[in-house]
Amino acid sequence: MFIVINTVLKLSFWKWWQAGLFSFVCGLFIIAMYPYSILQSKTQLHDYLSDIPVLQNMAVLVTIESAICFAFCYAALSAGERLTGGGAPGHAPGKGRKWYKRLLYWYPSLLIFPVLFYLLTQAIFSFSGMSFSLTAYVLAGAVVVLLPLLSYVLNYFFPEKEFRLEIHFITSLFVAILGLLTTVDTRMTYGVAQEPLNLKAIGVSVGLIVTGFLLGWAWDKMKWRIRRKRNK
Repeated sequence: MFIVINTVLKLSFWKWWQAGLFSFVCGLFIIAMYPYSILQSKTQLHDYLSDIPVLQNMAVLVTIESAICFAFCYAALSAGERLTGGGAPGHAPGKGRKWYKRLLYWYPSLLIFPVLFYLLTQAIFSFSGMSFSLTAYVLAGAVVVLLPLLSYVLNYFFPEKEFRLEIHFITSLFVAILGLLTTVDTRMTYGVAQEPLNLKAIGVSVGLIVTGFLLGWAWDKMKWRIRRKRNK
């Protein structure tokens, strides 16, 4: 669900025909994958998603995808940059566009494709009385229509691009955390050491936290006073 929301958020920064083109590619992917999806079974998918090496590889892919989304959010907001309404990232006056920022901007979401394959298999399992090809075509048509429509609706109700960037960042953070939590290996590598409550260590930790907080607070106050004096 969060991956789909993240994809819709990213498409909201594109033009409508660009989002429609990517949705059309997603629809073609569903149609092309349905011969492979009908060969799957619920037991096979369950065993596949319970395999520890597969889960570890999935965690790596989810982390990389989230890192790319984080980089896009930071690149779009760095150096006072703003996204223009023309479908391409803007830039500050006198600064050229960086190639990596354009790559981050045009990177959609590759995790949407395994999500679509999983949705296709679940649709085939749920509508067992319907033709496999008909189920695939209906799902493909729904994806082609809904993805650009939802991105347009999101852009209409939330025209502030900075706000959508913040939501995109938070959703990517949820994807990273949930990806690590749901793909973690349940086997215990190191046993928990049994020892009594160490009040001294807890006191030292709390003291370090409080000391660091007070030092940071004092430094912030001094920094603002120095800046005010310089401005005057």
